[in-house]
Amino acid sequence: MSSIQNDTELRKTCLYDRHVMLQAKMSPFAGFLMPIQYSSITVEHNAVRQHAGVFDVSHMGEIFVEGPEAEAFVNHIFTNEIRGFEPGKVLYGMMCYPDGGVVDDLLVYRESIPGHFLLVVNAANIDKDFAWIREQVRQNPLTGKPFDCRVRNESTEWGQLAVQGPEAEKVVVDVLRLPEAAALGFYTFYDTEYHGKRLVVSRTGYTGEDGFELYTAPEGIVELWDRLMAAGIQPCGLGCRDTLRFEAGLPLYGDELSEDISPVVAGLGMFCKYDKDFIGKEALLAQKAGEVAKKLVGIEIADKAIPRAGYPVETIEGEEVGVVTTGYHSITLDKSICFALVDKDCGALDTPLQVRIRKKVFPGKVVKKRFYQTNYKK
Repeated sequence: MSSIQNDTELRKTCLYDRHVMLQAKMSPFAGFLMPIQYSSITVEHNAVRQHAGVFDVSHMGEIFVEGPEAEAFVNHIFTNEIRGFEPGKVLYGMMCYPDGGVVDDLLVYRESIPGHFLLVVNAANIDKDFAWIREQVRQNPLTGKPFDCRVRNESTEWGQLAVQGPEAEKVVVDVLRLPEAAALGFYTFYDTEYHGKRLVVSRTGYTGEDGFELYTAPEGIVELWDRLMAAGIQPCGLGCRDTLRFEAGLPLYGDELSEDISPVVAGLGMFCKYDKDFIGKEALLAQKAGEVAKKLVGIEIADKAIPRAGYPVETIEGEEVGVVTTGYHSITLDKSICFALVDKDCGALDTPLQVRIRKKVFPGKVVKKRFYQTNYKK
């Protein structure tokens, strides 16, 4: 999460003028001035759950790794296994420090050209990630020499839209006239062109619904946005992006993943492949074997009170055992729910816990972190 900055210090995406024209509520996020909402978070949230909405996610970072040893290098810094995956595949995973803390969570796109990869990273971490990646490329632990590959940060040269919701496929095919998108499977992508510039179309999502991402040059993103607005597609801000991803049990870097919250603690160990070597592997294996004190859990509160980030989590006896990382009264489920980082021995399903909200405590219990039944197209 980014710290608050003056507007003059903040970057603006290629769609900033469009957001202002729509009278969006703008606010600092990850070093950018971003739209939080256009109408209301509830209206935008429900549009994505029931129909379709479009997000400006041009603040995200695009880092390219290319060269003869690009595959070996990306596999070295990435917790998931990229070897054996065909071009056109997308993988989710983390980059970790040697102690198991998370540099960032990201998507890796395996391109059609051998030895070419696109890494899509979080906006708040672009500079940090790029510096860290460049540092790691300097030494291949197997040879003691630099990896034979090039790393380029092209984040300012790309814009990105995310079209999300049960009607997303129809919107992308009919409104944006991209019929090939309908054939995409979950976590795959294809390349095409838009006005002579490369256009990457993928099917991943961060809302729990079917969804597509479109990456191209900033001028192309503006035109695609205008076509979506002309067709009456609901523009959505980062406010509902957070409520949607939270209901679907998806982490946000800085809240559920960080330098201090590892993939094991966050319950994301399935994205760490221990039959290969990667930075942080030994620390994560130790944590997996039991050397970890905390666990990220879901909690459902038996009240409408909202458990905000930072609120203490206690046992029923009043002993403080953790802290809320994200919490809302769920728009879709009409329940007060949260993610919380708690002592490991309090993390079993149905464990009774309570959240202290100001001067009162509200009882609840540990539940699965995926609060909402997701609707991805597999």
